[in-house]
Amino acid sequence: MPLFLIAQIAGRIVAIESDQVESVVDIGTIIPVPRADHHVRGLAALRSRVVTVIDTRAALGLEPGTTAATRAVITIVDGHHYAVLVDALDDVAPFELAPLAAGIVLDKGWLTVGRGIIERDGEPILAIGLAALIPRGLALAA
Repeated sequence: MPLFLIAQIAGRIVAIESDQVESVVDIGTIIPVPRADHHVRGLAALRSRVVTVIDTRAALGLEPGTTAATRAVITIVDGHHYAVLVDALDDVAPFELAPLAAGIVLDKGWLTVGRGIIERDGEPILAIGLAALIPRGLALAA
């Protein structure tokens, strides 16, 4: 049974399969990048390496949050490290991944990132793919 990291993004509880997660970190100073895609919050130093910080709300087409996210999930896409901002982290636990049912309606960018559903304590939680949050072509430019 695969492990999932349970996180919160824009008030929604989500599950991230552990094979997408290199680490979980607190992000310090983020340096903006002029003319970068609106999904890119900027660059941050992380353990002697520079990572591209992804504004998850912007990537999902959502309104900016009232507070700046400082936690991030580090993922690798096409050989490049990205820090995907999350509002909170909850738990890591094994779950069975079920496919998205035909009747499930996902709004905004959630449809793009949705990979399936897990069930925790009788409640369905959307499992997401972090690679879908990286703007197309950004990994090629990184």
